[in-house]
Amino acid sequence: MQSYENELRTIISHFAIEGSLVFLKANKEGHINSTFISTFEENGLFRKYTHQRINNYVFKKPIEVMKNISAVTNHIRSKLIGNFDDIDQRCLRVVRTREGKPVHIDSEGGYWRTYHYIDNVRTFNTIQDEPQAYLLGEAIGNFQLQLSDFDGESLYETIPHFHDMGLRYEQLEAALDVNHNSRLDLVGAELQFLMQNRDRGSVLWEGMKEGRLPIRVTHNDTKINNVLFSPDGAEALCIIDLDTVMPGTILFDTGDMIRTATTTGEEDATDLSTVSCDEKLHKALIQGYLSKATFLTDLERSLIVESGRNITQIMAVRFLTDFLNGDKYYSTARENHNLDRARTQIRLMQDMDAKWDILNQSI
Repeated sequence: MQSYENELRTIISHFAIEGSLVFLKANKEGHINSTFISTFEENGLFRKYTHQRINNYVFKKPIEVMKNISAVTNHIRSKLIGNFDDIDQRCLRVVRTREGKPVHIDSEGGYWRTYHYIDNVRTFNTIQDEPQAYLLGEAIGNFQLQLSDFDGESLYETIPHFHDMGLRYEQLEAALDVNHNSRLDLVGAELQFLMQNRDRGSVLWEGMKEGRLPIRVTHNDTKINNVLFSPDGAEALCIIDLDTVMPGTILFDTGDMIRTATTTGEEDATDLSTVSCDEKLHKALIQGYLSKATFLTDLERSLIVESGRNITQIMAVRFLTDFLNGDKYYSTARENHNLDRARTQIRLMQDMDAKWDILNQSI
């Protein structure tokens, strides 16, 4: 352990941090990157930093990931200067190496990054009520507004074809041939539903590729646990977890926001009667979003509700594909876990369809 801590101290010393390292601990809350929190002291002042070894199995091009993050956060910070005194609570701040690079590569080829630690904030894992849904929508809309004049096409596509529905269906068809442990026998109704909805599911990706939907900056993981709130929960301060920031249509983000914030059931629920789209949360979420997202084109605005159904569909396809492949991508805790996940997404889509006219009143 002492040897490992010495290695960490060596790695941290490569970043442009002034003062003396006085405390170092592991942060075990993340699921992808190895994370550590340090405290430095300089002239009686204490500052905290977040250090992460980037998982380059998940993120194949970590330098491009960090170039995207640096470009986006620099742009947001330029909008905050002069308007807020607490900028470091409202936007991630990348600490570069002493050579001015966004990452340090250690002796084993590991990629490391450092951020200023954001303290005195609060996070939530699920939506508590309608006012909080409004705040989440407002936060995502504000994030997009701050980046609405940023050239999304200048970013690297760090995970190619991430929301390419056509590719996801090709992967599903390939999984039919794999048919791990004859699992195809269990998914007749699910497969039929998804195949019937194949063409509709391509509306966002095809709209973007055909130039009808503009290329913007997308976050691609717009869940409430990626928003930092004020300690009293009354204000959304900062959007975090920018690893999947890429070029795309911002409808990918509205879709994931709707999918994760309005469902009444767990993503892997076995009792499908608990899974529905809460129309009151949906309305509050969209109203909060539209209070900030004043830059939308008419087509983008018209497809907001559709985007929630679309991203739900792509997750259903991905879960079912992984089930038929033998659970290679998503970790599972029980038999048929990925099938349960696929079924909840399909159930959510079906409930959205049943409430379609009500949901569209949110716009």
